[in-house]
Amino acid sequence: MKDKLRITVLVENTTAGPGLLAEHGLAYWIDWDGQRVFFDTGQGNVLVNNAYKLGIPLRETDAIVLSHGHFDHTGGLDEALRTNRSAAVYLHPAALEPKFARNHDGTSREIGVPLLSQEALRRCSRRLVDTVSPTAILDGLMVTGPVPRATDFEDTGGPFFLDAACSKPDPLADDQSLFFETKEGMVVLLGCAHSGVINTLQYIGELSAGKPIRAVIGGMHLVSASPERVARTIEEFRRLDLRLLAPCHCTGMAATVALWNAFPGQCSMCHVGTTFDFDAISTQPSEIPQQEIVSGDKRARGI
Repeated sequence: MKDKLRITVLVENTTAGPGLLAEHGLAYWIDWDGQRVFFDTGQGNVLVNNAYKLGIPLRETDAIVLSHGHFDHTGGLDEALRTNRSAAVYLHPAALEPKFARNHDGTSREIGVPLLSQEALRRCSRRLVDTVSPTAILDGLMVTGPVPRATDFEDTGGPFFLDAACSKPDPLADDQSLFFETKEGMVVLLGCAHSGVINTLQYIGELSAGKPIRAVIGGMHLVSASPERVARTIEEFRRLDLRLLAPCHCTGMAATVALWNAFPGQCSMCHVGTTFDFDAISTQPSEIPQQEIVSGDKRARGI
């Protein structure tokens, strides 16, 4: 069965609409025939303002999915969960690990889930769902869970660590993306793609039994990527015959310009207030082959 699915960019680094605010972060609002899903929540500074301006009913959230445990994707959790106390939260357990980034001078800064968001998660611990494998959020809206690292040119995209001394590299096992099917093929929604955007797309290709990928929206963490990595990414995108490519957030200006130059007819803006409409296809988890699929009531846990 096909249904109308709309993705609204609620938080992003850029904006173009009257009264809308930007911040370094990302959040999407997904409305699929009256079912509402948050994918990430930004830093939390502009979430409520933008939701009000865009007419997004935060109180009607059915589920919240976190792409990974960095502050610019989880900072709005406290506000989102205060607005709606019944929404389930889908995340990989590693999202709650301490997370640090190394500065240019060798010092470090903490970049993990903010304290207020951690406390909000504790308050809703009975509604947490571990996404340790591909997981159905709705009948047809899937989260990948951990993405295998198969390419030889992708890494996590930066100097990320599990400790302040920067002695334990963070593999970002918590990185995950959303995907769903349309008549034309699969649509992929990225948080930061710390697993590598091509790794992510290849994995979704496996999960969907080789169905074509037609749209890729979101952060690709190419902000610090070498020209060689950007070129290889473009080469792999060409093989996919994409109809829509909407890079944003952590993709970085240089990589975004390269992508727009390489795919001028397929690229789209992805600032706050941008909407993407699709005729999505509802499927049952059993229709996604080759991997264990779990539904949202099977891995609830406490923290």
